[in-house]
Amino acid sequence: MISYKNIVFDMGRVLTDYDADLSTRQFTDDPAVIREVNLVVYHSGEWTMLDAGLISEEEALFDMMRHCSSDEVRRVAKESFLHWDDYNLMLHPGMDRVVRGVKEAGKNAYILSNNSVRMAKGDRWKDYVPCPELYDGMFISACYHTLKPQHLIYETFLKTYGLKPQDCFFIDDLKRNVRAASACGIDGCVFDGDAEALYHRLLD
Repeated sequence: MISYKNIVFDMGRVLTDYDADLSTRQFTDDPAVIREVNLVVYHSGEWTMLDAGLISEEEALFDMMRHCSSDEVRRVAKESFLHWDDYNLMLHPGMDRVVRGVKEAGKNAYILSNNSVRMAKGDRWKDYVPCPELYDGMFISACYHTLKPQHLIYETFLKTYGLKPQDCFFIDDLKRNVRAASACGIDGCVFDGDAEALYHRLLD
């Protein structure tokens, strides 16, 4: 069992799986439209700015609509954007066991996520993560106007919860985010999707 007091989980593609096209498929089956919506919504600069808390949803949607090539793409893009949180996220298999194991071992569990303020409103994030009642803190990037892998997000996270970096272990699906955490004194690992292996790494 690792000795760290605090286990810090990324949300997307760690605690949850994420498919940007699932919402879009609710409103069209045209593959060309799906591809374009993926680009103008989910891989857009506006999406990144939402995660950083730099623009409102209304501003983001207005700009996304300007990038669409047709009225049909605009229609689907708007519906997909307005409803992405209803369709795009689902629990990652086996991560409920990991979170419960962490808490049963007497450790603290935190979430550190690049995400928009939509997830923070009414604690919407609790609808998607395993064992939502077990976390000691949820840190959503947009609420603090910073993003992984900026060093500021790790420093602000530690300060917000009064944690020491050497007491934390961070799990993220992106190597650059784990590397940035390491530069701030936080050990961690890159999650490859194998919840069983992660369980044994943390708790055996």
